[in-house]
Amino acid sequence: MKGIRGILFDKDGTLFDFQATWGAWARGLIDELTEGDAARAAALADAMAFDLQTARFRPDSVVIAGTGREAAELLAPLLPGWEIEALEACVADKAAHLAPVEAIPLAPLLDRLRAAGYRLGIATNDFEEVARAHVGPLGDRFDFIAGFDSGHGGKPEPGMLLAFARAVGLAPEAVLMVGDSRHDLIAGRAAGMATLAVLTGVATEAELAPFADAVRPDIGHLPALLGIV
Repeated sequence: MKGIRGILFDKDGTLFDFQATWGAWARGLIDELTEGDAARAAALADAMAFDLQTARFRPDSVVIAGTGREAAELLAPLLPGWEIEALEACVADKAAHLAPVEAIPLAPLLDRLRAAGYRLGIATNDFEEVARAHVGPLGDRFDFIAGFDSGHGGKPEPGMLLAFARAVGLAPEAVLMVGDSRHDLIAGRAAGMATLAVLTGVATEAELAPFADAVRPDIGHLPALLGIV
């Protein structure tokens, strides 16, 4: 981790606890789209690899690391009469109004990293507008926020990551990509960045370790990993 001067975070499962945040979103979205039709609700939940009883995603869910567009495309075949664009807008609206649960208290960590001179960014497969809504007043701690719809593509492609490096004037090798999914880490490797896996998402350490330079329980371990005193 020597020479790192920029830190790029995934959002869900990294800055925010994935299951605590997105379980409520999925249940609310399914309720809205099915209007009390239990059979259709079960079908949507199955497509999303989501347990309606526990409000938790299974590790194989494509929703975990997918884009908002991919979520809409996944559900559309089960919702006759819905156009993809309208369904994508519904997905985004429900996401924008949820209350994300911080993986750890974020403000003190972000302030500590900025005080140590690090440039900070977010690269998420969510919508950029939703990402900005979720970070709210914390947004001014970040030099860069991009979603899959920001014009750089989505992960696991490295476009967003390289855009961050350009935006803050750093070489890719001076950036640490932090995420909770293989999409995040594969994108980091493709961009030529160091990678840190955290376990506040759904994937396990065994699943993430082959793609990460380090694995930690959560982003609260960053100062120790980077030698910040």
